[in-house]
Amino acid sequence: MDACTGVEKEVEKVLNKFGGINEHADRTLNELCSHIESLKNSMEEAPSQHELSAGQILIIKQAASKVKDTVQRLASDHRDLHSTVSKVGKAIDRNFVSDFASTSREEVFAGQDKVDLLNRVICQHFFRQGMIDIAEELGKEAGLQTSISNKEPFQELNQILDCLKQRNLQPALEWATSHRERLAAQNSSLEFKLHRLQFINLVEKGVNHQSEAVNYARTHLSQFVTRHEKEIQSLMGALLFLPQGLPGSPYSHLLDPYVWVEIHEVFMKDACALLGLSVDSPLSVCINAGCTALPALLNIKQVMQQRQVTGIWSGKDELPIEIDLGKEHRYHSVFACPILRQQSTQNNPPMRLVCGHVISRDALNKLSSGSKLKCPYCPVEQNPTDARQVVF
Repeated sequence: MDACTGVEKEVEKVLNKFGGINEHADRTLNELCSHIESLKNSMEEAPSQHELSAGQILIIKQAASKVKDTVQRLASDHRDLHSTVSKVGKAIDRNFVSDFASTSREEVFAGQDKVDLLNRVICQHFFRQGMIDIAEELGKEAGLQTSISNKEPFQELNQILDCLKQRNLQPALEWATSHRERLAAQNSSLEFKLHRLQFINLVEKGVNHQSEAVNYARTHLSQFVTRHEKEIQSLMGALLFLPQGLPGSPYSHLLDPYVWVEIHEVFMKDACALLGLSVDSPLSVCINAGCTALPALLNIKQVMQQRQVTGIWSGKDELPIEIDLGKEHRYHSVFACPILRQQSTQNNPPMRLVCGHVISRDALNKLSSGSKLKCPYCPVEQNPTDARQVVF
């Protein structure tokens, strides 16, 4: 972010300078054209002579000199602008490292099965974004089987999300009604929130639609009384303030534009859960995580090259350093061995000792002495074979 800010400042300087030079050039050229035009008119009004007088020649020379000086000043300003523009390129080179390939591992995607997996992830991302034509063409060129069942759910979801952006709840309500049992099985409140928002839309129209709002509540909201009694009571209380208007009432929060953002997020979350998909595209998650990790990887790669220890970074499934990607990219529990200070892996899982303490399998093997093992945290002696693997 600091690198982007540095480049942005240089770009801002160029834009400001360009705007100033442009205004100055327009003003100067307009004044010069007006001066030449007035000079031309004055010479046409003068008595016709075959030869110019000494005074006229002097005036023409002064005008030509003024034109020449103006052109030179504008050219100089233009050269200064080029210099300012070149600083943007230097700022980009200074703030961004171009050798990103130094952190890449080509063997990670070795094998056709991994290439196909990557292509499927990219195709799914385009399906998610509603770019059906691009996804189909990519699948065709990559030799992937993109059946109708792969794209139909995404087409329907994108159409519903577009309608929600336009504040049209009907398609989302129809979808929630048709999937009511499955949504209830995952304890979703999507259908209620959609009906609540539809009720708020009617209330927002004023007293003339009060009876329509009451009938809608009786028809659609009554079925949710068991789970959402307090929220429904709050909605009914809003009806009392219709004559003076909701904006100045205690229920003004119902008109907050954020409720539309919330319903968009809730629908996306529950719909993806119903389809067995993650809320975020796997491709976008990988790219965001990579952008977060890239600066640290570039730094460690440079240090390793300077110390000539590049061979340390040889594992396909393990990075040379631990990188914090933030809470939004934590999807499962992580165990770090308190003895070896290493994160557990499939080949080195956490092991629970008889005393209850947990260490990694590698630490267990190193601490074992034949059939005896003394816990590093308490004096309990035990047999290493009694340790059990822990699965989070």
